[in-house]
Amino acid sequence: MMPNIDPRALKGMMDRMGIKSEEISAKRVIIEGDDVDIIIENPQVVKIEMQGALSFQVAGNVTEKSKAKIEITDDDIKFVSEQTGISDMNLIRSTLEEVNGNIAEAIAKLNAKG
Repeated sequence: MMPNIDPRALKGMMDRMGIKSEEISAKRVIIEGDDVDIIIENPQVVKIEMQGALSFQVAGNVTEKSKAKIEITDDDIKFVSEQTGISDMNLIRSTLEEVNGNIAEAIAKLNAKG
């Protein structure tokens, strides 16, 4: 945190100011955004409570995963329906969304369900 300061002394100063901190054990932190997800692997997470407000400090290996908008057309749904013999359009749409619009993967997944 701050150079040349004993961690116990720093904790004592924070306690006197009414700041409480606690390290949280975590494997991964994911921040889901509209266009991108931020994934923090091997995080060091500290929960900080100050004047009734709760905040978190997170550090670790950061990666970003873009959320590309997948357009699923009625033709895609109709084609999958014809190939699988499934008439439940909502099931087909949700499966296509789950596989990011990959028609072949959706067909294989739906056929595997029986």
